[in-house]
Amino acid sequence: MVPRLREAAGRNLVSVIVYGSAAGKDFKREYSDLNVLLVANKLPLEGLKALVSVTTWWRERGHPALVIFTREELERAADVFAIELYDMKHRHRVLEGEDIFATLEIPMALHRIQLEHELRTSLLRLRQSYIADPSEDAVLNLMVQSISSFGTLFRHALIAIGQEPPLHRREVTVKLGELVGYDPKSFLEIYDLREGRSHALHVEETFRQYLFIIEQVTSWVDRKLEGA
Repeated sequence: MVPRLREAAGRNLVSVIVYGSAAGKDFKREYSDLNVLLVANKLPLEGLKALVSVTTWWRERGHPALVIFTREELERAADVFAIELYDMKHRHRVLEGEDIFATLEIPMALHRIQLEHELRTSLLRLRQSYIADPSEDAVLNLMVQSISSFGTLFRHALIAIGQEPPLHRREVTVKLGELVGYDPKSFLEIYDLREGRSHALHVEETFRQYLFIIEQVTSWVDRKLEGA
């Protein structure tokens, strides 16, 4: 991957960085994504064209599309991508070039605003998806597909109140449950299912609790961070 990007971008290349679980100890090849950030000096149309073949090759192997920034864009984007860039800054590995995150500052006041926005938006989408198709298969898939995003937001709820979150999402869910006052069972069961551990689930009841937890966390974040 890196030699292909180096050849395609040439001197325009600033950094190639892997981030997320692939840069940590909890990477699971079966279901974890390989997320790659490419930082360039400039991205005119010619620069994008030069990346087409390598990014197509990457996607054809089942990996997510590259996240591509110019250096200036990345340095000025922390106000609107506070959660995403916080995660990249704290969990990344440089494959090529410079560590662009070494001097990047994340505005935590804006991080709190984005956190509540993402929780509320994700909760609205969850309700819409359920109403669109409340069949058991669809609801089960909805939980499996959404739990990773909610796990990230739960971790950032701990970060927003100044607590060091556990490394693993299961532990995050349990720790946040102790603070908010919910039973994490439904989330832990969906994590099991996502990781290939079989469970005889009562789908409707599991989703009822899953939805309740998300509502509780959203309300708790709103109250906890009000005026912060």
